[in-house]
Amino acid sequence: MNPTFANFHEAFMRRALELARGGLGATHPNPMVGALIVEEGEIVAEGFHAKAGEAHAEIVALRALGRKRADGAILYVTLEPCCTQGRTPPCTEAILAAGIRQVVVGATDPNPRHAARGYEVLRAAGATVVTGVLAEECADLNLIFNHWIATNRPLLAAKIATTIDGRIACRTGESKWLTGELARADVMRWRRLFPAIAVGAGTVASDDPQLTARLPEGTWCPRRFIFDGALSIATLNPLPRLLTDEWRARTTIVTSERQHSVVVRKLEELGVEVWRLPAEAAVVSIAAFSERCAREGVTGVLVEGGSRLLSGLLQARAVDYLLAYRAPRVFADASSVPVATGLRVELPTVGLRLTEVRHALFGDDQLMRGRILYPDNLEIDAAPSNEADETRHHHCGCDHD
Repeated sequence: MNPTFANFHEAFMRRALELARGGLGATHPNPMVGALIVEEGEIVAEGFHAKAGEAHAEIVALRALGRKRADGAILYVTLEPCCTQGRTPPCTEAILAAGIRQVVVGATDPNPRHAARGYEVLRAAGATVVTGVLAEECADLNLIFNHWIATNRPLLAAKIATTIDGRIACRTGESKWLTGELARADVMRWRRLFPAIAVGAGTVASDDPQLTARLPEGTWCPRRFIFDGALSIATLNPLPRLLTDEWRARTTIVTSERQHSVVVRKLEELGVEVWRLPAEAAVVSIAAFSERCAREGVTGVLVEGGSRLLSGLLQARAVDYLLAYRAPRVFADASSVPVATGLRVELPTVGLRLTEVRHALFGDDQLMRGRILYPDNLEIDAAPSNEADETRHHHCGCDHD
């Protein structure tokens, strides 16, 4: 692609990305998509996919134009236009019917059954199609959708907040606040993106979190999962607000299938759902949890649990993606709480690592995020270190309020 045209296309694609984010968290199981129409170097119409079942971004932009397109009009869209009938007609048909003959696309449809077919349909009808403009940014926009389409299971992403030396709480268990306001505000946007959030019972007992996304435009509550193999939170006095607040119907306790029905009924009478799943020694099967989420259409879960929960998930190779916030602090205290334990790593090349890494700064805090790669020879430590008191491992350093 000519560099001049590349810069020209990228500027408009960045605007399309901004538009796409208008559907943050509202399009599941569909992707977020933004589109705009350009005539003679000026944007004349814009649109984004606002909600599953509603018009796709390309259709919204065409409707916003409200007239016949000018000669040479260009459609920019962050994701390959669909070419098959779903809940809405194929966007390729609408694009061609509108007389658009130049289309610029960011990311290719990740569904193997559809990938690049939209391009073929458009080109066969005589349209010029430019692909791969800001492709990585456009693909990154839809981490959850891409994973769901490729694997038919939810994206399990863990979020941590640590010191430079990888600690999530000091030796007393205190963790507020490791990161600053800007980083915590970014966490709220991730909470709004994910359809569900998960913590362990220890985090609920110690922090009594809300687990809501509190944004300038209002408060939104994702589906809230609590991993509690022993149903210990049912004995807390007072009961945590996740079981009593206005959104308690969006709270689900994930526990062992062997738990007594009397305690389960007590929770259900509060308006809280209980999933009883296969478990070993009161530790719920993550595979069974993932399968249940898939059956119920939960496409992604943001895990904000503490060291114990994260350690178990990593040992089970269950975490797909990691969001790691790092504060400019050092504890240098072996009795402070580590982010995770339980693996045996004797060489740097054997440890877990991230790929498709992206970085961001929020004031003095850093965010590194990416997909987790597990080595083939990952070993579980038969005798994990006792450097931090196990009773404090539920503290997550996630800046719950």
